Parts: sequence; structure tokens; C-alpha cells
Amino acid sequence: MCGIFGYFGPKKTATDMVVEGLKKLEYRGYDSWGVAYKTKDDIVIQKHVGKIGEAQIALGEIEDAQEHIAIGHSRWATHGGVTDANAHPHASENRDVVLAHNGIFENYAELKEELLKEGHVFTSETDSEVLAHLIEDGMKSGDFVTATKNAFKLVEGRYATLIICKSENKMIAARRGSPLIIGVGKNTDANGKPTNEFFVASDIPAFLNHTNQVQYLDDNEMVIIDSNGATYTNLETDTPIQKRTIEITWTEQAAEKGDFKYFMMKEIMEQKDTLYRAINQEPELIQQVAEAIKGAFGTYLIGCGTAGKVCMTAEYMFSSIAKKHVNTAFGSEFANFHHFLTDRSLVIAVSQSGETADTLEALEIAKSKGAKIISIVNVETSTMARVSDIVLPIKAGPEKAVASTKATTSQLAILMLLAYAVAGKLDEGEALLINAAGQINDLLNPRYEEHIEKLAQHIQHAESMYIIGRASNYPMALESAIKLQEVSYIHAEGFAGGELKHGPIALISKGTPCIALVANDETKKSMISNAMEIKARGGYIIGVAPEKDPIFDYWIRVPDVGTASPIVNIIPVQILAYHLALLRSNNPDMPRNLAKSVTVK
Repeated sequence: MCGIFGYFGPKKTATDMVVEGLKKLEYRGYDSWGVAYKTKDDIVIQKHVGKIGEAQIALGEIEDAQEHIAIGHSRWATHGGVTDANAHPHASENRDVVLAHNGIFENYAELKEELLKEGHVFTSETDSEVLAHLIEDGMKSGDFVTATKNAFKLVEGRYATLIICKSENKMIAARRGSPLIIGVGKNTDANGKPTNEFFVASDIPAFLNHTNQVQYLDDNEMVIIDSNGATYTNLETDTPIQKRTIEITWTEQAAEKGDFKYFMMKEIMEQKDTLYRAINQEPELIQQVAEAIKGAFGTYLIGCGTAGKVCMTAEYMFSSIAKKHVNTAFGSEFANFHHFLTDRSLVIAVSQSGETADTLEALEIAKSKGAKIISIVNVETSTMARVSDIVLPIKAGPEKAVASTKATTSQLAILMLLAYAVAGKLDEGEALLINAAGQINDLLNPRYEEHIEKLAQHIQHAESMYIIGRASNYPMALESAIKLQEVSYIHAEGFAGGELKHGPIALISKGTPCIALVANDETKKSMISNAMEIKARGGYIIGVAPEKDPIFDYWIRVPDVGTASPIVNIIPVQILAYHLALLRSNNPDMPRNLAKSVTVK
């Protein structure tokens, strides 16, 4: 959540590049935005409420700049309302220090109280402004760099921060728990010598049109960027760090919409290809993870939000396929189970971004107990991947819509592969998943989308919806509810098929839409019976199933793919959620109050 972008280099269009970069990071936060740029004698700040993607602004060249330095921020509000004053960047009282911040300073209230006693005047309600005042205070007796280091020793919490100073031609970036990546420019001067050009951003696609050369800023590290280059320091030990430059193989086009109006539908349709990529893992790597699961004294699957529902689904998969018990927990709840962890435990973290704060904190707990860490993640260079002993990449490519789609099914596919590998049936699992991917490829066509859009038109004014499933499709009922909540803003709830009659069926009235996720397995008869119970109370039954049943008021066909049914059953709900969002005049890529990567607790 929150997007940060900074530029330091020879170009005079630094601010325009920052605005361009922030637009590519808007999925991380879109309540408000702002930019700050250095001139010869001052730092100019512009801040606005609203989405930067809708802003028509060209700040042009900075004619009187000594160095060409600019920073910017696209905000997802945590502390303080959505106002111009609370938008970033924030400045110290004398505007000598200006910064953009992603994260939360957990002890900001105490620090702010002390600063107020000293006479500091604050202009926002945010926790972020406190850091600017701390640095300004420190500069009364020291230089910009030293004051910044000392300020970071005082703040507690997670942060990615970009700081500039009126009196010095430097840019400082630091992180603890929130992502920040340094792009190294590839330009050379007239003599062929590399120029000092750097891009600093929350995510790589923000600067991918400028460079694919990156250096990763790790936790408790700071980088000072000036005319001499980039100097990295460990904030805890104050020792220098050498960084290697890594070449990113993504293309800029892979991160763009192409012919689609929204990223969400583009990413839904990409599941024709992403499932094949997810399945195409190194057999040795899959077997290595499978052996780790078999040898562990307790295996724990952890994730947040959609990834958490994927973990719940995998618990059923390991039970039915491998006859193996694994534990699941949401990352935010994992601390409550640390008592069971030992150095023989295995923790498997599931994430798209690899930067989810709650899951990362869960991994810190696991590492403190000596547990082995495996991550199933889309961003192989993420914090989560870097702290893991083994990384299984889901290979879905950039996912920019807030509502996860292609990453979800890829995560499910990899966990299913692992279940088959633990059972000693990896070849069988691969064959089943390849068949499922092929049938999904056939399924995702314009006529299928039109059929689901017709349903969306019929139920678009519903106040509430319910989704039921059994076995591995029960967590997918929960995930279906998340998708509908996220983008359509319809009140949706998922239940185990047999649980609705134990209370929630009282909510069913005439015409209430109810989705039944039906697999062609041993749960089928029970699911149809549950749908009958709902229909008897007036519910409108939407069947997602391989075969049509008379109880369905509306049937959405899915292929019969055996144990891979959770993968195919979630896809039509993704499409339904998308079209409900459009019909209800919502932006499916940027749902209100949400951001793509949740980097605060």
C-alpha cells in the first residue's frame, strides 16, 4: 500500500518522470498523491486529493535546479483522513527536509508529543510527518545523513522512506519491512562514461521503461544517492554494504493493459497461459519441497486474504491426495500458534507480492524458532523470497489489479502439485493440471464471458449474496465472497455447504442470489441438497458445476477436472465480480479502501 517513486540524475524532466512512475504505482494507493522537486534554493511541493491516474499535469523541466531530484507518493490512507494536508510528500517546519513514506511508525504519537513540547508545529494528522521533524531537529547539531540515521533509530514500525534536503543535493532511501527497489540508469555521457542516474520505487514496473537494472534495498538498510553514486549502509551496524546489480527479464508490455480496458479482465484471461507456467516447475525442486513436507515435524501454510484462502484449500488437497495433515493460519494470526514451532517445523508462505507485512512478521517468528521457510510467491526477488530457504515461483507475471486472479489459480496449482508429489504421484498431478489448464483455455472465450455478464445484469442490484461449497470448494466459497466484496461492493458471504442451515439460512429471502460451487465428486449430492434447502426459502440458485441440475436457476458450466475443481470453479466468479463492478460503476482495478500490497499490519 502506498506507492513511492524518486528520481536522481541528469535529466531535467525529473518531476514528469515521477508523475509517470506514480501512475504505474497507483494500484498501491489512490486516495491522494503528491510530488516534490528540488530547485536551486528551495523544494517545491504539490499535493492533491484523488487518483493520480486522472490527473492531467506536466511539470516540465526544472530550469534552475543544481541537481535533478524529485520524489513522489500515491497514498492509501492509514493515519489521517484523505486531505491535501495529509497527502505526501511531507515537510519539516522549515521545509529543509521533505519525505515520502510507506508504512506505519508505531510510536509516532509519543515522538510527536515530545516534538510538540519542543515547539514543533505540525500541518498534518499523519505519522509520517514526525520523521521529517526528527531529521530537522537532528540537523541542528549534525549533517543531513547523520540526522537521518539517528532519526531512524528512534522510530518503530515498518517503513519505506524517500527523503530529500533543501541544503544538500542528496536523496536518501531506507526500508524496514516495506518494499523499495533501486533502478540503476543505463545512460552514458558524451565520453561513454555511465552517468549517475537512479530510480527509486515501490515496485519495478514503475521504472521499467527506463531501466531493467536493479539493486535491492533490504530491511534495516539505507542508501545515499548523490553525484558520486549510490552508497549503501546497514542502519543497525552503520557498516557499508556492497550491492550487486540484477537484470530484470520482465518486459514493460507485460505490465500494461494491452487491448483490455482494465487489468482485472486482462489478468483473468491470462490464466490460459499462467497455469501452464505455474505447472512447469523443475521436478527436482518440487521433490525437494515434498521431501521437506514429509520430513517436517509439523507443516504450516500461511497467507493473508486470498492467499489465506488458497492455504485453506491446500489443507483439503493434502488430506485427500496425500493423506497428509498440514496446518493453516492467516499471517495475521500466526503469532498465536508460535508455541508449537520447533527447529523441525516447516512454514510455507503463500503470497503474490512477497511483501505482505503480516506474513513477513509470521516468518520472522518462524525463523526465531529455527523453522525452515519455503515461499510460494510471484515476485522472486521480494523480501519473502529473500528470507526463504527455498522459493517456488508461481511465474504469473505482473499482477496489477488489486483483486488477485491469475496469481490465485497459479498458487493453487503449485500446492496441488506438491500434494501429489508428497503422495508419490507427481506425474499424475502434472497430467491432471495440464488437462485442467487446457480446458480453461477452451473455456475463456467471448461467449462464456457474455453468458456470465448476462447473469451480472440480472443480479446487479442485489444487496447480499451467498456462496456455498464443500471440501476444497469451501475455501473457494470464501474466496468467491472476497472477490465479490472487493470489486462489486455487494455484501457477500461464503459458507460450507452444510453450515448454512445452522443459522445463516435465516438471511435467505425471495430472490437472494446464492452461488453453489459444485464438483463432480463425493460431495455433489450433498451440495445439490444444500442448494435445494436454499431454494425452498426463495433463494435464486446459481450453479457453477460441470453438469446442469434442475435445481439451478442459472447454470455456469465448468469442466470436470477432478481434484482441480477449486481452480476452475473460482474463475467464473472472478468474471462475475468484474462485470458486477462495471454495472455498478466501480473501477475493478482500484476498489475503494484497498491496495494491492498490504505492507502495514
